[in-house]
Order: sequence, then structure tokens, then C-alpha cells
Amino acid sequence: MTDRELLEALYHDMQEMKGDVKEVKEDVQVLKEDVQVLKEDVQVLKEDVQVLKEDVQVLEEEVQSLKDRMQVVEDKLELVNEKVTSIEVALENETNHNIQLLAENHMNLVDKLNDAIRVQDKSILYEVQVSGLKARVDILEREMAEMKSKIA
Repeated sequence: MTDRELLEALYHDMQEMKGDVKEVKEDVQVLKEDVQVLKEDVQVLKEDVQVLKEDVQVLEEEVQSLKDRMQVVEDKLELVNEKVTSIEVALENETNHNIQLLAENHMNLVDKLNDAIRVQDKSILYEVQVSGLKARVDILEREMAEMKSKIA
């Protein structure tokens, strides 16, 4: 191989290398652009993650607030349960006893009322009988008056 052939082969290899380097440069440029897009996407993701962290913090505070409020409600419910229990005890001990006393006295009143009604019932019966007798007497008086008028 002559120097010229060697130079031509080297030139040809260099031209190929130049083309390869040009392709590599283009690929590197595309990679740079892709890396830039990725950096932008990562930045957006970081911002989104920060917003999510803030939202989670707000949610945690709200959940804590709800827990505190639930504790207050539970405490009040416990007080209400205690009051209901004391009312139940009062009803059992006092009210039921008083109702029993009233019922016993009421029975005495009912008995007295029944006695009074029996007397009243007899009185009404007598009134009915007297009314019937008055009607008969009226009829007899008319008949007597008619007989007297016929005789006279």
C-alpha cells in the first residue's frame, strides 16, 4: 500500500468518523433536549409533591381538630349518660313510688264514686218510676173527667 492509498484510506476513515461524530453530536443534542424536558418535568413533580405535602399537613391538622372535637362530644355524651342514669334512678325510686301511692288513693276514690253512683242510679230509677206514675195519673184524671162529664 502506497502512502497515497494509506492517506486516502485514512481520509475515508476520518470522513466516516466525522459522520459518526456528527451523529453522536446530534444524539447528544437530542439527549440534552430530553434531559431538559426531564428536568422541567422533575421540577413540576417537585412542586406537585410540595403542594401534596402542604395538603397532607392541612388534612392532618383538620383530623386532629376533628379528634379534639370528637373527644369533647364523647365527654359530653358521658355526662348525658350519667344524667340519664340519675333520672332513671329517680324515676324508679321516687316517681314510681309516688304513682303507686296515687293509684292506691285513686282506688279509694273510685270505690266512693261507685257507691255514690249506685245511690244516684237508684234515685234516677225512682224518678223514672214517678214520671211513669204521673203519666198514669194524668190519664186516669182525664178518663175520670170524661166519665163525670158523661154522667152529668
